[in-house]
Amino acid sequence: MKKWFKFGFSALLIVILMFSIAACNANDTTDTEKIEKVRLVEVTRSIFYAPEYVAIAKGFFEEEGLDVELSTAFGGDKTMTALLSGGADIALVGSETSIYVYAQDSNDPVINFAQLTQTDGTFLVSREKIDNFSWDLLKGSTFLGQRTGGMPQMVGEFVLKKHGIDPHLDLNLIQNIDFANIASAFASGTGDFVQLFEPQASIFEKEGKGHIIASFGTESGHVPYTTFMTKDSYMKENQDIVEKFTRAVYKAQQWVETHSSDEVAEAIQSYFPDTDLELISTVVDRYKEQGSFAADPILDEEEWNNLQGIMDEAGELPEVVDHKTLVNTEIAKKVIEE
Repeated sequence: MKKWFKFGFSALLIVILMFSIAACNANDTTDTEKIEKVRLVEVTRSIFYAPEYVAIAKGFFEEEGLDVELSTAFGGDKTMTALLSGGADIALVGSETSIYVYAQDSNDPVINFAQLTQTDGTFLVSREKIDNFSWDLLKGSTFLGQRTGGMPQMVGEFVLKKHGIDPHLDLNLIQNIDFANIASAFASGTGDFVQLFEPQASIFEKEGKGHIIASFGTESGHVPYTTFMTKDSYMKENQDIVEKFTRAVYKAQQWVETHSSDEVAEAIQSYFPDTDLELISTVVDRYKEQGSFAADPILDEEEWNNLQGIMDEAGELPEVVDHKTLVNTEIAKKVIEE
């Protein structure tokens, strides 16, 4: 009896010791694989940013040890305010905003480090159905545009001028409506034409409230339309996080590149709960066809100069800024070469 007791007690001690070692190992793993939280703010919610949502939904950020908390600011000015004030660590917004901040002699400039989209993402929507569209039809019309100084408006003006239309003389141009309310203003009867992002443009078409007749993206060429950026100080203090973030973005870009529009739509559907899955797929396909999604995160010098040319044409370029001053391509190149 005593022998059995000694044997049973010894076995119990061994089991307890094994569980203790396992628990210690689990704690060691948690300490080693520390999860870093990243506060990400996007300028708007759009299917245009599909690779961003894929990176979250498919766990690519998680694989890099990042817990990404996504919020939507609905406007470039609000997005940059969140970033500059410390309310966000990384922002997804048009690259022009980094130039505006730099021109204000900021002692902590905003650095572009990973490009997400490489064309304009807006479409020209007409109130009436037009079978044989030509840009001349806009002359004398009321055009519901975007915010002055924002990338959508500057690209819009660039394309209009390309087709011989002076947006301030040949149109009744409306620009005093807040970004978040432009679609509802058009739906309520304001304007003959409007410049809209997806999925709103396709939703209006499906509901009979408007008709997509042209793409500003195919008309304007490649530009760093939306990029991930952060303050120079954050990048220097958290280069490992920025690198992990960029790696996850690149994985998502490659995933979108190699998967069908239907698969992409299924992956990002939770970010557009009120939008039909088939409609999401249609929009993804439209963006894929016009090459809107960047295949890698590198923002090259040609695209940067094209951006400044569009800004200059719109009279919104405060000063010419060299590519290497506000763009970091080293991290993106490293991630791609791995």
